[in-house]
Amino acid sequence: MRYELVSPGPSMMLKVQLDYGESLKAEAGAMIAMSDTVDVEGKVDGGVLKGLGRMLAGESFFFQTLTARRGPGEVLLAHELPGEIHPLTLDGQTNYILQKDGFFAASRDVEISTKVQNLLKGLFSGEGFFVLRASGMGTLFVSSYGAIYPIDLADGQEIIIDNGHLVAWPETMDYKIQKASSGWISSITSGEGLVCRFRGPGRVLIQTRNPTGFINWIMQFLPKK
Repeated sequence: MRYELVSPGPSMMLKVQLDYGESLKAEAGAMIAMSDTVDVEGKVDGGVLKGLGRMLAGESFFFQTLTARRGPGEVLLAHELPGEIHPLTLDGQTNYILQKDGFFAASRDVEISTKVQNLLKGLFSGEGFFVLRASGMGTLFVSSYGAIYPIDLADGQEIIIDNGHLVAWPETMDYKIQKASSGWISSITSGEGLVCRFRGPGRVLIQTRNPTGFINWIMQFLPKK
């Protein structure tokens, strides 16, 4: 599968060249334009149970599958939020955990399933009890609100990340939940509350904007009942 990221910045698009018979799966509603050799279908990738699991993780029950059925074709895709699209190569050994709405598109052999987090992480990580897991071999595309910035951690190196800015990280990386400050009052009044402490080695992808923060900003301008 050949691809190109076009229109860099908040209006970024993904352009994919499909060979005859090749397929691409993407989040519902992502297609902007496609060749007349390509068919688009709504499918429950992996079956009903996996579709329900993705819903619990905040993802759509259906994916759209785009297949070049009548010869090679081109597809243009874009995310519904202003932000970037980032490719990740899966080698069949390292799986990735994705934030809610982090999945954008993937080649056919990449599987999108769910993982159940423990009680503490489910309650306080901001991601819920169910998170998305990407596995298999192929190319995975994740999307963000704002720009995507990679943070590389050496073995034993740690970093603290606001949970509203997480996009994706290797499943092999562990993290724990902690207060942003030394005390609860300071943590709350700082506007940070609880944060995630990641430990390397590994690469964590973060987004420069927080969707929840944007929603809270919009809410102050809406008329109150």
